[in-house]
Amino acid sequence: MRRSMSLLMLLIAFATSASLTSCRETEKTKAEEAVEDVKDGVEEVGDDIEDAADDVGDEIEDMTDDH
Repeated sequence: MRRSMSLLMLLIAFATSASLTSCRETEKTKAEEAVEDVKDGVEEVGDDIEDAADDVGDEIEDMTDDH
């Protein structure tokens, strides 16, 4: 009886630690994915700003060439 209780407690402890570890891993993975999403978004915005600056520069050149 004592041995079965010890095994049961060991099993519960293992299950608890496994679930906590997997939750932490999931949270860590989600956080890493969120950081990557933010990086991608910042790169996209930077590219859009660069494209807009190029367009403005081209427009300025066209306006100055016309006059």
